[in-house]
Amino acid sequence: MLQIEIDGKQTTVAQGTTVIEAAHQLGTYIPHFCYHKKLSIAANCRMCLVDVEKAPKPLPACATPVTDGMIVRTHSPKAKEAQAGVMEFLLINHPLDCPVCDQGGECQLQDLAVGYGKTASRYTEEKRAVVGKDMGPLVSAEEMSRCIHCTRCVRFTEEIAGVQEIAMAGRGEHSEIMPFIGRAVETELSGNVIDLCPVGALTSKPFRFDARSWELNRRKSVSAHDALGSNLIVQTKEHTVRRVLPLENEAINECWLSDRDRFAYEGLYHQSRLKTPHIKHGGEWKPVDWPTALEYVRKTLDCIAKEEGKDSVGIWANPMNTLEELYLAKKLAAGLGIKHFDTRLRQQDSRFSDGLSGAQWLGQSIEDLAANEALLVVGANLRKEQPLLTARLRRATHEQLKLSIIGSSKETLYMDLAAQEALHPSAWAGRLNDLAADLNQDIAADLKNAEKAAIVLGAEVQNHPDYAAIYAAAQRLAEQTGATLGILPQAANSVGADILGVNAGQSIAAMSAAPKKAVLLLNVEPEIDVANGAQAVAALKQAQSVMAFTPFVSDTLLDVCDILLPIAPFTETSGSFVNMEGRLQSFHGVVQGYGESRPLWKILRVLGNLFELDGFDYHDTAAILQEALPQGVQQTRLNNRTTLETKAQAVQTASLVRVGGVGLYHTDAIVRRSAPLQETSHAAVPAARVHPATLAKLGLQDGANATAKQGGAAINVIVAADAAVAGNVVYLPLHTENAALGALMDTIELVGV
Repeated sequence: MLQIEIDGKQTTVAQGTTVIEAAHQLGTYIPHFCYHKKLSIAANCRMCLVDVEKAPKPLPACATPVTDGMIVRTHSPKAKEAQAGVMEFLLINHPLDCPVCDQGGECQLQDLAVGYGKTASRYTEEKRAVVGKDMGPLVSAEEMSRCIHCTRCVRFTEEIAGVQEIAMAGRGEHSEIMPFIGRAVETELSGNVIDLCPVGALTSKPFRFDARSWELNRRKSVSAHDALGSNLIVQTKEHTVRRVLPLENEAINECWLSDRDRFAYEGLYHQSRLKTPHIKHGGEWKPVDWPTALEYVRKTLDCIAKEEGKDSVGIWANPMNTLEELYLAKKLAAGLGIKHFDTRLRQQDSRFSDGLSGAQWLGQSIEDLAANEALLVVGANLRKEQPLLTARLRRATHEQLKLSIIGSSKETLYMDLAAQEALHPSAWAGRLNDLAADLNQDIAADLKNAEKAAIVLGAEVQNHPDYAAIYAAAQRLAEQTGATLGILPQAANSVGADILGVNAGQSIAAMSAAPKKAVLLLNVEPEIDVANGAQAVAALKQAQSVMAFTPFVSDTLLDVCDILLPIAPFTETSGSFVNMEGRLQSFHGVVQGYGESRPLWKILRVLGNLFELDGFDYHDTAAILQEALPQGVQQTRLNNRTTLETKAQAVQTASLVRVGGVGLYHTDAIVRRSAPLQETSHAAVPAARVHPATLAKLGLQDGANATAKQGGAAINVIVAADAAVAGNVVYLPLHTENAALGALMDTIELVGV
């Protein structure tokens, strides 16, 4: 340990600590622009110059390692003169357009200019002007004249996002920050460069000129778009969400945010947002008031239950609903004798849940996952499913982590991998069993020899028709190697749904195959949220009544439903989620309800009262949560252990199977309606990617038009040759344009046009 004195304060730091880090430990602020705790040291802004005793000139605090007995002064005349000089140089070419700059009021340069700058400039020459750049639909780089060349954005894309998409071209006064020529910034984490930019050079394109920072209210919330549970600061004005920023939480999202979480809010006020309850009468939709709508639900359920039996009613719920909403839905179902309740929207193998001991979860904390020495991920599209978790793993691979991947294609992850295998999905269980039988193989050896190791199963395993066999094989391998077994849940509250035990009776797949007479849709768009959308819609058309509790209207809901009730998304209600690591996170609504929409928990509470059920007298979500989880999320409820012993079905590697998971920006109704996200390359209509040898066997050419047939539906697709895809596999992610096809992880046909 080393001793250092900063402005008369003594502290002890570890070898390798820099002066600015030591100052931070003491609570001493040193001005800086280019330094960031999560990025490498560039030392190119020089704003952090400090006076170090015995040094002939001021030294940059970010790049100066502490030596034993060092004495540093941050406010001496020597330090102040150096800092004022640097600030004067930074402002020589800065346009000083603060009144019209989106960064005004939260600009680091603005703040430091007041604290460390001079009252007037000695330079009267014309300022340099830089042409704006096109970085895509999310990041605005129209005012690059403001750039001070801190290179934070450059280092972020290279070090955190994994691939350098921004660079500094030119030298001297001709230096410019720009994306690669003719290309947008396409990383799924691109919005973080907005937060990193200390000036107004890079700003949010959707938020551009929308509001000033001091006009916004700031509220804490939790993301509803994936199972990581990123912490958010939601900024509002006039009861509408205007911007979303990361709330730093080192244990979950660190100081970052994925673009899905950052820009999804643009979908909240889409033109399809449902404002009032509607009932279909004589084939036409009529707006009604809430008492009329709820009475219709009560009478309809009563009538169908009496005429057809309670077994003829089913509930399809989205696992992105809050704990409180799912608990009340379960309680209502129990009170009415409804046995069939399911949140497993895309799961096809119903055998698996029979032997599961508890909730499916990550098996450890997010921080512990990245601290493993060896990790095997099976059947995951990591960058689509978990953009931020992937970034954390990417950094871990630069340190101690040996990461191995088994999937249907070799995903481009921009990190060093110990192994990456592209196998036909039918071969996954067999491959895991082989590894368990021979621990000398590289992947198994890495797991066995590591002090801390893990096996994680992704969405494609969970949606696999042979999920039970793959899980049993993974569990066997985990036991043989001493690794921790976990899964990557598919929705914000999938773990919470498991903990509550809401999944009972027939699965959604079973209810689609044998249609019910009445179905309650709780925040579900069946044509795209359910495994086999076409079959699900066909089943709903056979029902006497389909009642949708939904924030949005869609053509499908208008077609199959007889009543639509507007519910509030997570920004307009309070509630709780349990994330992938079993962490319970509660939040409050940040804005008032849109139109006449109401929180789902309130609607369910009133329905309970209308049915005269006991125990539906709640005034807030805190009381519901206390009843649902009186002792919190107990470790006994988080248990990935299964007693189900099952063998893999016969390996049918000759069958053409569709893979690819859900598109990055098609995961839920809000994301699908966010215009900026839908303008990105990630949201483009996907081509059907096939291995060249498989293409040749099918008699198709790269770039040709073909007809994809699945689930009784057929659509036109463009095929693309891709050697990274396993043989007899069609990589075709779920998209609104191909939602009519059958289930993910199921057989498909490709026929030339």
